[in-house]
Amino acid sequence: MISPYVPLMISVVIAVVFSLIFVGLSKFFGPHRPNKTKESMYECGMPSVASAHQRFSVKFYLVAVLFILFDLEAVFLFPWAVVYKSFVLDGHAGFLMAEMFSFLGVLFLGWVYCWKRGALQWD
Repeated sequence: MISPYVPLMISVVIAVVFSLIFVGLSKFFGPHRPNKTKESMYECGMPSVASAHQRFSVKFYLVAVLFILFDLEAVFLFPWAVVYKSFVLDGHAGFLMAEMFSFLGVLFLGWVYCWKRGALQWD
């Protein structure tokens, strides 16, 4: 039962071992010429003007999480659109349409909730 996975495990072990060997060799034999420019923090080619440990508004993170949430939920629309034609031919289009409307309804309710709570305003 486990024999089909032996070549895969051998490949993974070989990949990990060779990766560690090459990283270790580059660490020992690679050129090391540290200077002030290389060791300074890089920020778009401009020198830093403020501390890197400044506080951000929670709204920034909330908008980012909401974007990821709604973006990932919208990704589920594409496979549905691809499969929908085959469901129409099989006669099960009503079920699939009801499922998608319930999904979009939950998505819409989440959007309305965020809108009413003021999560989409950047003030």
